[in-house]
Amino acid sequence: MIRLVYIFLFCLIISMPACTTRESPQPAKEGKLAPDFILADLSGLKTRLSDLKGKVVLVNFWATWCPPCREEIPSMAALNRAMAGKPFRMMAISIDQGGKDAVNDFFKKSGLTLPALLDSDGRVAKLYGVTGVPETFVIDRKGVIIKKFIGALDWSAPEVVQFLTGSMK
Repeated sequence: MIRLVYIFLFCLIISMPACTTRESPQPAKEGKLAPDFILADLSGLKTRLSDLKGKVVLVNFWATWCPPCREEIPSMAALNRAMAGKPFRMMAISIDQGGKDAVNDFFKKSGLTLPALLDSDGRVAKLYGVTGVPETFVIDRKGVIIKKFIGALDWSAPEVVQFLTGSMK
């Protein structure tokens, strides 16, 4: 009888992980629906990605301490100005642990501005499977990731603007 109890407990212990393990989320991939999230901007206003369906969205993960990020910020600001009035939205997601203060200081010193969101705890970066910064996802009007870029890019280059404009059709 005791042996039966041990066998039962052994089987119960072995089967517990299969019952309690949740499927871990897959990192964001081209051709897949972009994972939804809500983040606050520098003024505290919250934005939900899924509320932006109907627009092409550029989601850029960056940090103020990252030299390539700092290099690409001016071209991102130029792109954001060039796309004004079009069905486009830029989301520059800062992963700085210093949060709002670090980002505000950076923009104040650089004289630039972007629609920045704060991901100080890295929750959204983890959701997207970001491995470093800068890392950018272009999301089409239906909410599907159409392109992922790793590393800095000249976002104001004519071919980039043409690619984004073409994605709006």
